[in-house]
Amino acid sequence: MYKFYSMKTTININEDLLAEAMKISGAKTKTEAIEHGLKEIISSYKRKELANLFGSQKDISIPERRRF
Repeated sequence: MYKFYSMKTTININEDLLAEAMKISGAKTKTEAIEHGLKEIISSYKRKELANLFGSQKDISIPERRRF
């Protein structure tokens, strides 16, 4: 799903926050913890977007269920 392109960046991160994130996620490296966090943010956004679609197609008809 994700193509791997490496990019070096300098950022300021609260060390306690990063240490807790690494502990909770089981990440072995800082990079792994940050990537995990970014993926979680993206996943959360996509879940919300999907939930917002519920009931958005008013003209859709629900097919009858067939019992065998």
